[in-house]
Amino acid sequence: MPEFMALLRRDMVLARRQGSAATSVAVFFILTVSLFPLGVGPESALLGRIASGVIWVAALLATMLSLDRLYQSDFEDGSLDLIALGPLPLELVSLAKTLAHWITTGLLLVVLSPLLGVLMQLELSAFPTLIAAMALGTPSLSLLGGIGAALTVGVKRGGVLLSLLVIPLFIPVLIFGVAAVDAAAGGLSPRPHLLILGALFLFSVVLAPLASAAALRLNLE
Repeated sequence: MPEFMALLRRDMVLARRQGSAATSVAVFFILTVSLFPLGVGPESALLGRIASGVIWVAALLATMLSLDRLYQSDFEDGSLDLIALGPLPLELVSLAKTLAHWITTGLLLVVLSPLLGVLMQLELSAFPTLIAAMALGTPSLSLLGGIGAALTVGVKRGGVLLSLLVIPLFIPVLIFGVAAVDAAAGGLSPRPHLLILGALFLFSVVLAPLASAAALRLNLE
């Protein structure tokens, strides 16, 4: 729909103009993963064992770093009220905003993950699975995180509350994302874990916009 695409383009243009957010996510992701070889030592076997968990936890934290800007800036300047009064249902507004969030931040995590896999001495055979798991998991993080962002709209310094709300929602994605990469690194099939990640993504696409829209209606009344 033209309204959906217009809102998606608007959010992507704003994100590009405010490039510091995407840069902060990328730098945080890289620095967080880079600290582990310094902290646990350069032993390849040890780094390879913890690589998948470290990369996924860093991706989860980096996603949370940028969630507070999903609705807050529009709420503060009144744009969110105008968008809510427009012809586009709030469910599609939420979907467009989370899609823009993933394109500007989550996609960057997918691209950077193989490079950090090299840093963490991840098994070469697990790299395709790492990319596939991140491509399936990071959209779910954006969608589920959007629920927390919608619930905390208008809350001053709501970053801590947002984290407490979304971390339990992120845990299934974290578990199966790590399990898929570990299975591939151990010579097992990652297919069951990737299928569950795909199911979580479909579940999030259907239900997360509904929950986010309900939270926005509650906060805008």
